[in-house]
Amino acid sequence: MWLLAAWVLLSAVGAGSAQLIFSVTDVVERTDCNKTVILPCYVTNLKENNANVMFVTWRKQGKIIFSFDGAKQQFFRDPAVPSANLVSQADLPKGIASLMLKSAEADAGNYSCEVTESNREGETRVELRNHSVVSCGEENTPTPKEKLGSWFLLVERAIIIALLFLVIILCSAQLSVIALKYEIVPQKKMGMIVAGIIFTVAAVVGTVLFVQDGYTAQNQAGLGLIVVPAVILVPLQYFMFGIVFDSLPQATFALIGLQILGYVIAVVGFALCVSELQSYVICEKYTVVDTPWP
Repeated sequence: MWLLAAWVLLSAVGAGSAQLIFSVTDVVERTDCNKTVILPCYVTNLKENNANVMFVTWRKQGKIIFSFDGAKQQFFRDPAVPSANLVSQADLPKGIASLMLKSAEADAGNYSCEVTESNREGETRVELRNHSVVSCGEENTPTPKEKLGSWFLLVERAIIIALLFLVIILCSAQLSVIALKYEIVPQKKMGMIVAGIIFTVAAVVGTVLFVQDGYTAQNQAGLGLIVVPAVILVPLQYFMFGIVFDSLPQATFALIGLQILGYVIAVVGFALCVSELQSYVICEKYTVVDTPWP
């Protein structure tokens, strides 16, 4: 019985040693500024360190686009990616099986790198994503500098705009109900209407500027028009409470205080966001290396 247990244990150890281990990179971003794209593939536990006993296969969505047979010193390239090549064949014995190809041939999607060393093998995956930029910096630099392609994600921008117009709708509905139920001095009524119009116009203009892609002065102005004029809602809410109640209860002061606190947080967040992003308007992209193509 103990012989069977020992055999199972030795088999498990042998199976574990036959697995190659990779340094994992989940995502690589490619921009229009990149002339070439490098898809990383690093094996960390090679034993023989000999390219002649190694076989490398790169696949995109399961289809082989590149392979290298070390024993025969033969390459295979899919006709759709004729530029595909190892970053450095000399570094393959060190475990570097990264793939380099022209950016125009590198479609976004899921890629896999399979490496075999004698009877040991392993596989790692990497996703290539497109990243939009406003403009590119100087060419032929090892780490090209690019302006950020977007300030907020599309979902984040949609949430900000949706919440903004939800506030406008609820505030307008509240004002309409109060105007129908209570007598309002014409001057106050006109003042509240003008305040509401100013805030709505600022919100519409701010939205038009804010939804544009990229990080520009227009985006900053758009977010500023969304956040800063929101202070109008605080006195507007106070006047509406004053019309409904003869003597304002403590709960109304608590609500107005929460509104003021929320506005302060929004303004501080806006200021910090602008100052932080201005520090990184020009950023260095290290995940995708742009090198001159021979």
